[in-house]
Formats: sequence, structure tokens, C-alpha cells
Amino acid sequence: MDFLEWIPAYDATAVWVDPWKMDFWGSLYVTLTGMFIVLSCGWVGVYLILRRLALVGDAISHSVLPGLVIALLIAGKVTSTAMFLGALVAGVVTTALIEFLHGASRTKPDAAIGVSFTFLFALGVILVNSFAGSIDLDADCVLHGELIHVAMEVFDPESVVTAFGVEWPMTLVRMAGVTVVTVALILVFYKELLVSSFDAGLAASLGYRPRWIHYGLMIMLSWVIVSAFESVGAILVIAMLILPGATAYLWVQRLPALLVLTTVFSPIISLGGYHLGVWLNCSIAAAMALAAAILFLITWVIEPKNGLIRQGWTRWKAFLSMRQAEVR
Repeated sequence: MDFLEWIPAYDATAVWVDPWKMDFWGSLYVTLTGMFIVLSCGWVGVYLILRRLALVGDAISHSVLPGLVIALLIAGKVTSTAMFLGALVAGVVTTALIEFLHGASRTKPDAAIGVSFTFLFALGVILVNSFAGSIDLDADCVLHGELIHVAMEVFDPESVVTAFGVEWPMTLVRMAGVTVVTVALILVFYKELLVSSFDAGLAASLGYRPRWIHYGLMIMLSWVIVSAFESVGAILVIAMLILPGATAYLWVQRLPALLVLTTVFSPIISLGGYHLGVWLNCSIAAAMALAAAILFLITWVIEPKNGLIRQGWTRWKAFLSMRQAEVR
């Protein structure tokens, strides 16, 4: 079968206009939720990249799963408080386990991360499969998420919040709150995070506690991850954590500019992913992750200082100069 047969025919009106024309509010709910997820994950992800802890974000996004299930089993039902506390404890345990394995043995940091998150994630998958029925937890939702379900929450009176005369899905309201709190905390502790991210020794000499700052960042990471679980799942949230910040880092290196550019990318990824998902008729969350990857690749190619086009042009000029020198 020809590979192109797998790609649906592209109709600009059907992809970009009809979703909003047929269901404006549903499209708005989905894209706003996606934007808040990308923004909150992206801001935390910037610090993970600067601290070279991208794999730790991967580890925690997987290893909060057993903490989530255990907390819900103790609570006996699905509640936001239980989910948050379970993810919080699991995130701290994961960070402590990684540091313990690295410090108490000859295990390299990357190997310690791999051992920790594979063990805890496997444990979480077993717990989900064994006890999901007892706590009304959808395994597919936890692992993969489904962003389109946000638009359906308005049909459940217990899952909506009325504000400004409009009914807003609870998931959207929660992600908006998580994003506001995340951005506020990062701005409040901006100096501490900045210094400790680039020089932990300097941070300690200035009276800060780099270890406590690190654990605080891990707690914030766990909170953001569990908040995004229902919409994008444990797996796709990794893309939201890493790709926006990594793309911004190709353009700028100063921290304020990184945060601003990550903010600019959030609606681009959300809207682009939503319409990509409509075109391909696939998971919206996965399409947003793919849109983030496409944005990264485009940046990698066209970035004016170190992009592939710039590198190719530089090498071509060097080749021409060498040839001219040989002729002479």
C-alpha cells in the first residue's frame, strides 16, 4: 500500500473553518486547555532543560503513576486532592531514589534515572490494570489521555463552572488555575531558580538552599504532570515538558526570553495540533505533541545562527573558498 494513502485528503475549509463553525465552544475549550497545558509544562520544562534534567521530567511523568493509583485506592474514589498528594509523594520519592542510586553506588546519573522510572512506571501499570475497576480509573486515559473529552464535560452539570455567563469545563478551569499558580510561583522565586539553575555553589554562598529549591521544582513538576494527566496522559506530557523549551532554546539563550518565547509557542502548538488532529482524524493530544515536534524541526532548519540552512551555507562558502585557494 502506498504510504500517501494513509494521509487523508487535505481540505483547508474542513480543517481550519468547519471545526469552529460547527462547534465553536467545543473547539475553544479544547484549544484553551491545550494552551494552558503547554504553557504550564513549558515553563517548568525550561528549568529542566537549563538544569540538564530533561530525563528527570521523563522519569517523574512516568513514576507518578503508582503514587496516583495508591493515593486513589486509599481515598476510595477519584478526587483532585488524592491525585495531587499521590503525585506529589511519588515525585519526591522518584527524585530521592535517583539521587540515592547515584550517590550510594557506582550507577551513573542517566542509568539511575532509567532504573527508577522504569521500575516505578511498570509498578504503576500493574496497579492500574489490577485496581482500575476499584477506583473508576481509566488506564487509557492515564497513559494516553484524550483532550477532546474536555468539550464533552459541558453535558455533565457536575463538571462545569459557570463564569461570565458561560459554562466552562472543569478540566479547563483546573488547568487555567494550575497555569496561573505555576507562572506566579516561578516569577516569585525567579531569582532563586535562576541562580541555582546555573551555579548551585553560588546559590549556596548567597544563602539559598539549592537542594530545597531542587525538590521544590520537582514538586511543581509533579503537580503540573498530574494536572495534565486526564487530558494528555503520562506519556504525551513529556513532549509538552521538553519540546516548547527546547524549541525556544534554539532561538534565544537568556532565561527571560526563553520564558516569553515558550509562552508565544503555547497557542501556536495548541491551535496547530488541534487542526492537525482534525485533518488526520487522530488523538488531539498526540497531534499537539506532533505539532510541537514539527515546530522544533522547522526551527532547527531555519534558525539564523546555527540552523541547518545556515550550517549548510557556511560549509558551502568554506568549500568554495578552499577551491579558490587550490586554483590559485
